[in-house]
Amino acid sequence: MSIIDCDCLPNPAKTKFPPELALLIVRKGASLADAFEQQALDQLTRDAASAIAAGADPRQVISQMRL
Repeated sequence: MSIIDCDCLPNPAKTKFPPELALLIVRKGASLADAFEQQALDQLTRDAASAIAAGADPRQVISQMRL
């Protein structure tokens, strides 16, 4: 018997996940994703501006950033 087949695991059919909790989890995940996306965009913009200020050709920056 594998660990997956043992009786100590809850049966998903018997366990009802609270919809309110699911909604809160989804909202928190969306909030975290938005914050991460903004940080990534800011960092990419800073990196591109820095490279161009250092004399890089914009086409080279595009290629290096895989845009």
